Amino acid sequence: MRRPWLRWALLTVFVIALAITFVNLGRWQLDRLDQRRDRNAVVVEHENAPVLPFGEVFHRPITEADQWQRVEVTGTYSDEQVQVRYRSQDGDPGWELVTPLTTADGTTVLIDRGFVLRPRNEDFPSVLPAPPAGEVNVVGYVRRDEQGSVEAITPTQDTRDTVRLINSTAIGGWLGRDVVNGYIGLISSDPPQGDEFQVVPPPPQDEGPHLSYALQWFAFTAIAGFGLLVLIRNDVRDRRRMQARAAAQGAGQSTGSTRGTMRED
Repeated sequence: MRRPWLRWALLTVFVIALAITFVNLGRWQLDRLDQRRDRNAVVVEHENAPVLPFGEVFHRPITEADQWQRVEVTGTYSDEQVQVRYRSQDGDPGWELVTPLTTADGTTVLIDRGFVLRPRNEDFPSVLPAPPAGEVNVVGYVRRDEQGSVEAITPTQDTRDTVRLINSTAIGGWLGRDVVNGYIGLISSDPPQGDEFQVVPPPPQDEGPHLSYALQWFAFTAIAGFGLLVLIRNDVRDRRRMQARAAAQGAGQSTGSTRGTMRED
């Protein structure tokens, strides 16, 4: 207790650093909330928009602002397919199947034909569902490339060709031919494909937990500041009590000494 101000200064610096971190984390969550709201607005706008011809969208790199727009394309599937592993939908494990489709003018686009449920006690299938033969008309969602490590986006062959993320550049390199940027998430097909496929829907139109997380970080900032004030107040109170006890003890010793002198006299 000889130099309480030094401890107070160190604690103040620590709490300020902690508060800056907490505030930045709260602002980060608010930024994510804004991004979520923007994404939701894009999804709603695209859901209410008409289905566009394939060529009106897939002539440039696909961005986040293009996601979930519906497009229509006609072409023929190839025999080369890629299984996308470790997917889930509504909490159920499964996989997705990507098949290249080539249009009449020779343009190739990747079609995510949908989600297939995998029972928890079963391995991934070794035989993949064949695509419809002949000319196929597909209506689907515009999707941008998924990003990740080279191992996650590059098809690897064991008993079949598999990836963890769908990336048109990596899969195009594996195919050995040009593929348009992005891919299409199938909604409907004519002729139809197998019943095992489920459409991969747009993300839920909610705001997620970002606002509550931001409020928690700001609350932590307030708690840290309040805790510092309480600690300093308690230190000051304890110091005053010690000073009061020391003064009382000094007064008692002084009184005792005076009485002893009077008895000697």
